[in-house]
Amino acid sequence: MATKKEEKQFEKERKAAAKARQRRMKEIGIEKFLTPEQIKYNRRQRAISAVWPVFRFLILFGLCFIILYPLIFMLSTAFRPSEQMNDPSIIWIPKSFTMDNVKQTWGVMKFDKTLINTIILNLVASILQVVTCSITGYGFARFKFKGKNILFGIVIMMIVVPPQITTIPLYMQFAHFKPEFLAKLFTLGRSASLINSPWTMYLPALFANGIRAGLFIFIFRQFFRGLPKELEDAAYLDGCSPLYTYVKIMIPNARQSFLTVFLFSIVWYWNDYYVSSSFFTNNDTVALMLKNLNTNLIQQLFDGQSVSVRQIIVWLEAGCLLSITPILVMYVFLQRYFVEGIEKSGLAN
Repeated sequence: MATKKEEKQFEKERKAAAKARQRRMKEIGIEKFLTPEQIKYNRRQRAISAVWPVFRFLILFGLCFIILYPLIFMLSTAFRPSEQMNDPSIIWIPKSFTMDNVKQTWGVMKFDKTLINTIILNLVASILQVVTCSITGYGFARFKFKGKNILFGIVIMMIVVPPQITTIPLYMQFAHFKPEFLAKLFTLGRSASLINSPWTMYLPALFANGIRAGLFIFIFRQFFRGLPKELEDAAYLDGCSPLYTYVKIMIPNARQSFLTVFLFSIVWYWNDYYVSSSFFTNNDTVALMLKNLNTNLIQQLFDGQSVSVRQIIVWLEAGCLLSITPILVMYVFLQRYFVEGIEKSGLAN
């Protein structure tokens, strides 16, 4: 199987050979031996070959601008002094740059403490969710048991049903958690309620019911179904149990899917504010801080005075920049493995 480098080299040589063949045809005047229809066809193909790269560039440039417009506007605004927002002569590039917006927003959001809390919450919940969803997806892919189709239908419902439907029952369950000795164990003896405790995120993830868990189970199921059955048969012949086979045989072959699901989980937990705001009354996560940033800016920077969004938009965009920077840094370092995981996981099937 040819590598990407060899494929690129082959395509380059093919194009060079085609150009050389066209040059030879021109040199010997091959068009004298062609019919008028063939001559028109060749000229039309040459015109298309000349115009298509320009047309393709314009399409891609337009699409990229539409997709990147919010990011460009955010970068242009976050480092701009607030008084320049009312200057009609400034569109994209400000006359001067400042870091005060970022520094002030950092303080309002308590970003150092908030970032640490969010990373710990996201990492623990994502790791638990990857482990439990992979085991569940492996069970659906490889084992036959009564009620399998019904249970998988419930998994599909987890993808379709919005979280707003299950939030109130979950809140009541966590607010009046029973047995109480477990609640006191989770909260270190402070109360019998799990509200404002990270366990409101950890427990659903531990039981494969966290944020977007249905989609992750489906991804693992599709990937494990695509692996050769002979791998497990050989392990069973060697005396391996199903769990040992899963750990030693299936997990090494599913590295890309694990990484894909882990990155998806990190991003969705990072951006979640609906579920978090239902279980946390304190602003402990980046998403919640960003959601309430407008109110906090008015209270701390403007002493509670009523201001328009245009007056504080530079601080709002600075907050957006701070919130997405860790995710962008993570993607820069892991994007190659992420793309490979998308290609090989159930999303590509």
